[in-house]
Amino acid sequence: MIALGHGSVGSNYLEKAKAFYDALLGSAGITTLFPHPSGGRVYGKDGNPFFVVLGPYDKKAATVGNGSMHGFRFDTRGEVDAFHAKALALGGTDEGAPGERAPKFYMSYFRDLDGNKLCAFCLG
Repeated sequence: MIALGHGSVGSNYLEKAKAFYDALLGSAGITTLFPHPSGGRVYGKDGNPFFVVLGPYDKKAATVGNGSMHGFRFDTRGEVDAFHAKALALGGTDEGAPGERAPKFYMSYFRDLDGNKLCAFCLG
C-alpha cells in the first residue's frame, strides 16, 4: 500500500499563513505538531505529519504552482461545506463552490491567502 505522507505550500507571509491554517485545519481537528525551520509550521494528527506551510528552502519568493493542488478528504458533504466556508471566512478565495462534480465525487475548491489552490472533497 502507498499513501501520500504530507503536502506543503510555500508562503511569503508566514505569520498570516500560519493564522489561516491554524484556524482552517483546526476546524477539522488538525493541530500544530512542531515549527518548521523556515519559520513555518508542520500540522498533523495523532503525531503524524499531514500538511506543512513553509518558507521556500532556496530563500526565493514562494510562488503558486500552476496546476498543483492539495485535496483534503472528508467523510461527509457537510464537512466539505463547512471546510470550504471556513476557508472563505478566513480570507481565502472561492474557486468552485461545493457540489457534485461527477457521480459520487462531491468537491469544493478554494485558494489560500498566497493563492495556493486547495480542494475539500468526499466520495460517495
